[in-house]
Amino acid sequence: MTGSNASYQTVTRPYGKAAIDEAAALIRQGHPIAIPTETVYGLAADATNPEAVARIYAAKGRPSFNPLIVHIPDLAAAEALAMFDDTAHALAAAFWPGPLTIVAPLRPDAPIASIATAGLGTIALRCPAHEAMQALLRVSGRPLAAPSANASGRISPTRAEHVSASLDGRIPLIVDAGATAQGIESTIVAPADGVVRLLRPGPITPEQITAAAGFPVTTAASGAIEAPGQLASHYAPAKPVRLNATEARDNEWLIGFGPIAGDASLSPQGDLVEAAARLFDLLHQADGSNRTAIAIAPVPHHGLGVAINDRLARAAA
Repeated sequence: MTGSNASYQTVTRPYGKAAIDEAAALIRQGHPIAIPTETVYGLAADATNPEAVARIYAAKGRPSFNPLIVHIPDLAAAEALAMFDDTAHALAAAFWPGPLTIVAPLRPDAPIASIATAGLGTIALRCPAHEAMQALLRVSGRPLAAPSANASGRISPTRAEHVSASLDGRIPLIVDAGATAQGIESTIVAPADGVVRLLRPGPITPEQITAAAGFPVTTAASGAIEAPGQLASHYAPAKPVRLNATEARDNEWLIGFGPIAGDASLSPQGDLVEAAARLFDLLHQADGSNRTAIAIAPVPHHGLGVAINDRLARAAA
Protein backbone atom coordinates (compact mmCIF):
# COMPACT_ATOMS: atom_id res chain seq x y z
CA MET A 1 0.00 0.00 0.00
CA THR A 2 1.68 3.18 -1.14
CA GLY A 3 -1.16 5.57 -1.89
CA SER A 4 -1.63 8.88 -0.12
CA ASN A 5 -3.83 9.16 2.92
CA ALA A 6 -7.15 10.97 3.10
CA SER A 7 -6.71 14.72 3.45
CA TYR A 8 -6.73 16.15 6.98
CA GLN A 9 -6.27 19.58 8.44
CA THR A 10 -3.31 18.79 10.67
CA VAL A 11 -3.35 20.46 14.10
CA THR A 12 -0.43 20.55 16.56
CA ARG A 13 -1.30 20.59 20.28
CA PRO A 14 1.07 20.94 23.24
CA TYR A 15 1.29 17.81 25.36
CA GLY A 16 -1.18 17.76 28.22
CA LYS A 17 -4.45 16.17 29.30
CA ALA A 18 -6.51 17.94 26.63
CA ALA A 19 -4.17 16.83 23.85
CA ILE A 20 -4.11 13.22 25.09
CA ASP A 21 -7.91 13.12 25.38
CA GLU A 22 -8.23 14.45 21.83
CA ALA A 23 -5.62 11.96 20.58
CA ALA A 24 -7.35 9.04 22.32
CA ALA A 25 -10.69 9.99 20.78
CA LEU A 26 -9.11 10.06 17.32
CA ILE A 27 -7.43 6.69 17.98
CA ARG A 28 -10.77 5.13 18.94
CA GLN A 29 -12.29 6.57 15.74
CA GLY A 30 -9.64 4.82 13.67
CA HIS A 31 -7.34 7.74 12.84
CA PRO A 32 -3.53 7.87 13.17
CA ILE A 33 -1.94 10.64 15.24
CA ALA A 34 1.67 11.65 15.89
CA ILE A 35 3.09 11.53 19.41
CA PRO A 36 6.59 11.41 20.88
CA THR A 37 8.29 8.43 22.43
CA GLU A 38 11.70 8.57 24.07
CA THR A 39 13.24 7.52 20.73
CA VAL A 40 11.49 9.41 17.89
CA TYR A 41 7.97 10.69 17.22
CA GLY A 42 5.62 7.84 16.39
CA LEU A 43 2.60 7.67 14.09
CA ALA A 44 0.17 5.84 16.35
CA ALA A 45 -3.07 4.04 15.51
CA ASP A 46 -5.20 1.28 16.99
CA ALA A 47 -3.31 -1.96 16.27
CA THR A 48 -6.53 -3.98 16.53
CA ASN A 49 -8.28 -1.99 13.77
CA PRO A 50 -7.10 -2.96 10.25
CA GLU A 51 -8.47 0.23 8.69
CA ALA A 52 -6.68 2.37 11.27
CA VAL A 53 -3.39 0.56 10.61
CA ALA A 54 -3.97 0.90 6.87
CA ARG A 55 -4.15 4.67 7.40
CA ILE A 56 -0.65 4.53 8.92
CA TYR A 57 0.67 2.78 5.82
CA ALA A 58 -1.18 5.23 3.58
CA ALA A 59 0.08 8.30 5.45
CA LYS A 60 3.66 7.05 5.32
CA GLY A 61 3.53 5.44 1.88
CA ARG A 62 5.07 2.42 3.65
CA PRO A 63 5.64 -0.96 1.92
CA SER A 64 3.06 -3.44 3.17
CA PHE A 65 5.68 -6.14 3.82
CA ASN A 66 7.39 -3.99 6.45
CA PRO A 67 5.82 -4.80 9.85
CA LEU A 68 5.07 -2.23 12.53
CA ILE A 69 6.08 -2.05 16.19
CA VAL A 70 3.09 -2.37 18.52
CA HIS A 71 3.38 -0.31 21.70
CA ILE A 72 1.88 -1.55 24.96
CA PRO A 73 1.80 -0.03 28.46
CA ASP A 74 3.37 -2.90 30.41
CA LEU A 75 4.52 -6.53 30.39
CA ALA A 76 1.05 -7.90 31.15
CA ALA A 77 -0.32 -6.23 28.02
CA ALA A 78 2.56 -7.68 26.01
CA GLU A 79 1.91 -11.20 27.30
CA ALA A 80 -1.73 -10.92 26.23
CA LEU A 81 -0.50 -10.52 22.66
CA ALA A 82 2.66 -12.65 22.44
CA MET A 83 4.32 -15.72 23.94
CA PHE A 84 7.37 -14.67 25.94
CA ASP A 85 10.05 -17.21 26.81
CA ASP A 86 12.44 -16.87 29.76
CA THR A 87 14.89 -14.78 27.74
CA ALA A 88 12.18 -12.39 26.55
CA HIS A 89 11.05 -12.01 30.17
CA ALA A 90 14.61 -11.24 31.28
CA LEU A 91 15.02 -8.59 28.57
CA ALA A 92 11.66 -7.00 29.38
CA ALA A 93 12.57 -6.91 33.07
CA ALA A 94 15.89 -5.26 32.30
CA PHE A 95 14.86 -2.70 29.68
CA TRP A 96 11.11 -1.98 29.86
CA PRO A 97 9.84 0.64 29.84
CA GLY A 98 12.50 1.76 27.40
CA PRO A 99 13.89 1.66 23.86
CA LEU A 100 13.95 -2.12 23.33
CA THR A 101 11.56 -3.88 20.92
CA ILE A 102 11.07 -7.62 21.42
CA VAL A 103 9.92 -9.80 18.52
CA ALA A 104 7.99 -12.82 19.84
CA PRO A 105 5.46 -15.37 18.56
CA LEU A 106 2.00 -13.87 18.17
CA ARG A 107 -0.71 -15.53 20.26
CA PRO A 108 -3.35 -17.18 18.02
CA ASP A 109 -6.12 -15.30 19.82
CA ALA A 110 -4.35 -11.91 19.87
CA PRO A 111 -6.72 -9.21 18.50
CA ILE A 112 -3.99 -7.60 16.39
CA ALA A 113 -4.80 -6.68 12.78
CA SER A 114 -2.68 -8.83 10.47
CA ILE A 115 -1.70 -5.74 8.47
CA ALA A 116 0.21 -4.53 11.56
CA THR A 117 2.44 -7.62 11.52
CA ALA A 118 2.59 -7.76 7.71
CA GLY A 119 1.00 -11.21 8.00
CA LEU A 120 3.88 -12.66 10.04
CA GLY A 121 3.46 -15.15 12.88
CA THR A 122 5.46 -12.86 15.15
CA ILE A 123 4.82 -9.42 16.61
CA ALA A 124 7.26 -6.63 17.47
CA LEU A 125 6.38 -5.23 20.90
CA ARG A 126 7.71 -2.28 22.87
CA CYS A 127 6.81 -0.74 26.22
CA PRO A 128 7.79 2.93 25.82
CA ALA A 129 9.13 5.11 28.61
CA HIS A 130 7.84 8.48 27.37
CA GLU A 131 5.00 9.85 29.51
CA ALA A 132 3.03 11.12 26.49
CA MET A 133 2.90 7.74 24.75
CA GLN A 134 2.21 5.98 28.05
CA ALA A 135 -0.67 8.37 28.72
CA LEU A 136 -2.13 7.74 25.27
CA LEU A 137 -1.87 3.96 25.70
CA ARG A 138 -3.73 4.08 28.99
CA VAL A 139 -6.40 6.64 28.00
CA SER A 140 -7.11 5.06 24.60
CA GLY A 141 -7.10 1.53 26.02
CA ARG A 142 -5.63 0.19 22.79
CA PRO A 143 -2.31 -1.38 21.76
CA LEU A 144 -0.84 1.15 19.36
CA ALA A 145 0.98 0.38 16.16
CA ALA A 146 3.44 3.25 15.87
CA PRO A 147 6.25 3.49 13.32
CA SER A 148 8.19 6.73 13.05
CA ALA A 149 5.99 9.69 12.10
CA ASN A 150 7.49 10.50 8.73
CA ALA A 151 6.96 9.58 5.10
CA SER A 152 8.43 6.11 4.52
CA GLY A 153 12.15 6.06 3.88
CA ARG A 154 12.62 9.69 4.89
CA ILE A 155 14.46 11.04 7.93
CA SER A 156 12.90 10.04 11.24
CA PRO A 157 11.36 12.90 13.26
CA THR A 158 12.71 13.99 16.62
CA ARG A 159 10.59 17.16 16.87
CA ALA A 160 6.97 18.03 16.14
CA GLU A 161 8.03 20.34 13.31
CA HIS A 162 9.76 17.42 11.58
CA VAL A 163 6.45 15.55 11.64
CA SER A 164 4.59 18.53 10.26
CA ALA A 165 7.08 18.98 7.43
CA SER A 166 6.63 15.35 6.36
CA LEU A 167 3.00 14.52 7.14
CA ASP A 168 1.06 17.82 7.10
CA GLY A 169 -2.38 17.13 5.64
CA ARG A 170 -1.99 13.36 6.07
CA ILE A 171 -2.87 13.09 9.78
CA PRO A 172 -5.27 15.03 12.02
CA LEU A 173 -3.12 15.66 15.11
CA ILE A 174 0.46 16.07 16.29
CA VAL A 175 1.06 16.04 20.06
CA ASP A 176 4.09 18.25 20.72
CA ALA A 177 6.16 17.39 23.79
CA GLY A 178 9.42 18.85 22.52
CA ALA A 179 12.52 17.09 21.25
CA THR A 180 12.87 13.37 21.93
CA ALA A 181 15.56 12.24 24.36
CA GLN A 182 17.16 9.29 22.56
CA GLY A 183 16.83 10.55 18.98
CA ILE A 184 17.30 7.12 17.41
CA GLU A 185 14.86 4.24 17.00
CA SER A 186 14.64 1.34 19.42
CA THR A 187 16.91 -1.68 19.39
CA ILE A 188 15.01 -4.70 18.00
CA VAL A 189 15.80 -8.25 19.15
CA ALA A 190 14.27 -11.67 18.54
CA PRO A 191 14.88 -14.05 21.47
CA ALA A 192 14.11 -17.72 20.76
CA ASP A 193 15.56 -21.15 21.53
CA GLY A 194 18.31 -19.81 23.78
CA VAL A 195 19.50 -17.26 21.21
CA VAL A 196 18.98 -13.50 20.93
CA ARG A 197 19.22 -12.21 17.37
CA LEU A 198 19.83 -8.49 16.87
CA LEU A 199 17.49 -7.33 14.09
CA ARG A 200 18.18 -3.59 14.39
CA PRO A 201 20.81 -1.77 16.45
CA GLY A 202 19.59 1.01 18.71
CA PRO A 203 20.04 2.71 22.09
CA ILE A 204 20.25 -0.62 23.96
CA THR A 205 23.64 -2.03 22.96
CA PRO A 206 24.55 -5.67 22.26
CA GLU A 207 26.72 -5.62 25.38
CA GLN A 208 23.77 -4.58 27.54
CA ILE A 209 21.57 -7.26 25.97
CA THR A 210 24.23 -9.91 26.53
CA ALA A 211 24.50 -8.93 30.20
CA ALA A 212 20.72 -9.22 30.69
CA ALA A 213 20.23 -12.40 28.65
CA GLY A 214 23.27 -14.23 29.99
CA PHE A 215 24.65 -15.18 26.58
CA PRO A 216 26.01 -13.36 23.51
CA VAL A 217 23.80 -11.69 20.93
CA THR A 218 24.01 -12.84 17.33
CA THR A 219 23.44 -10.70 14.26
CA ALA A 220 22.51 -13.68 12.09
CA ALA A 221 19.31 -12.92 10.18
CA SER A 222 16.91 -15.08 8.22
CA GLY A 223 17.17 -12.92 5.09
CA ALA A 224 13.46 -12.08 5.28
CA ILE A 225 11.91 -8.88 6.61
CA GLU A 226 11.16 -9.73 10.25
CA ALA A 227 10.95 -6.30 11.84
CA PRO A 228 10.86 -2.59 11.06
CA GLY A 229 13.96 -0.84 9.77
CA GLN A 230 15.44 -3.80 7.87
CA LEU A 231 15.11 -2.33 4.38
CA ALA A 232 18.51 -1.59 2.83
CA SER A 233 17.58 1.99 1.95
CA HIS A 234 15.83 3.78 4.79
CA TYR A 235 15.92 7.03 6.79
CA ALA A 236 17.00 8.68 3.53
CA PRO A 237 17.37 12.41 2.81
CA ALA A 238 16.41 13.64 -0.66
CA LYS A 239 20.04 14.62 -1.32
CA PRO A 240 22.98 12.25 -1.92
CA VAL A 241 24.88 11.32 1.23
CA ARG A 242 28.65 10.71 1.50
CA LEU A 243 29.95 8.96 4.61
CA ASN A 244 33.29 9.12 6.45
CA ALA A 245 34.05 12.60 5.15
CA THR A 246 36.89 14.54 6.75
CA GLU A 247 36.07 17.75 4.90
CA ALA A 248 33.29 19.10 2.69
CA ARG A 249 33.51 18.97 -1.07
CA ASP A 250 31.98 21.64 -3.30
CA ASN A 251 28.32 22.28 -2.41
CA GLU A 252 28.21 19.70 0.40
CA TRP A 253 26.70 20.38 3.84
CA LEU A 254 29.04 18.67 6.29
CA ILE A 255 27.77 17.07 9.48
CA GLY A 256 30.72 16.94 11.84
CA PHE A 257 31.71 14.76 14.79
CA GLY A 258 34.50 15.21 17.32
CA PRO A 259 37.42 17.14 15.84
CA ILE A 260 35.67 17.56 12.46
CA ALA A 261 33.46 20.60 13.04
CA GLY A 262 31.43 20.72 9.84
CA ASP A 263 28.50 23.09 9.30
CA ALA A 264 27.01 21.56 12.45
CA SER A 265 28.24 18.75 14.68
CA LEU A 266 26.67 15.58 16.01
CA SER A 267 28.88 16.10 19.06
CA PRO A 268 31.94 18.38 19.24
CA GLN A 269 33.07 16.35 22.30
CA GLY A 270 32.72 13.03 20.45
CA ASP A 271 29.88 11.91 22.75
CA LEU A 272 27.93 9.09 21.06
CA VAL A 273 24.82 9.63 23.22
CA GLU A 274 24.69 13.27 22.12
CA ALA A 275 25.35 12.19 18.52
CA ALA A 276 22.46 9.73 18.52
CA ALA A 277 20.11 12.35 19.92
CA ARG A 278 21.15 14.90 17.26
CA LEU A 279 21.45 12.56 14.25
CA PHE A 280 18.07 12.97 12.59
CA ASP A 281 17.80 16.63 13.57
CA LEU A 282 21.01 17.40 11.69
CA LEU A 283 20.00 15.26 8.71
CA HIS A 284 16.84 17.37 8.51
CA GLN A 285 18.96 20.56 8.65
CA ALA A 286 21.31 19.29 5.96
CA ASP A 287 18.46 18.17 3.72
CA GLY A 288 16.80 21.57 4.07
CA SER A 289 19.95 23.56 3.30
CA ASN A 290 20.76 25.21 -0.03
CA ARG A 291 23.61 22.74 -0.67
CA THR A 292 23.10 19.94 -3.19
CA ALA A 293 24.69 17.10 -1.18
CA ILE A 294 25.38 15.95 2.37
CA ALA A 295 28.67 14.72 3.85
CA ILE A 296 29.03 13.12 7.28
CA ALA A 297 32.17 12.77 9.36
CA PRO A 298 33.31 9.32 10.59
CA VAL A 299 31.57 8.01 13.71
CA PRO A 300 33.32 5.30 15.81
CA HIS A 301 31.79 1.86 15.30
CA HIS A 302 31.28 0.82 18.91
CA GLY A 303 28.49 1.19 21.47
CA LEU A 304 25.84 3.57 20.18
CA GLY A 305 28.08 4.22 17.18
CA VAL A 306 26.95 0.86 15.74
CA ALA A 307 23.32 2.06 15.65
CA ILE A 308 24.31 5.49 14.33
CA ASN A 309 26.37 3.98 11.52
CA ASP A 310 23.53 1.57 10.71
CA ARG A 311 21.18 4.56 10.16
CA LEU A 312 23.82 6.43 8.17
CA ALA A 313 24.49 3.45 5.88
CA ARG A 314 20.77 3.17 5.14
CA ALA A 315 20.52 6.94 4.59
CA ALA A 316 23.34 6.72 2.04
CA ALA A 317 22.03 3.61 0.25
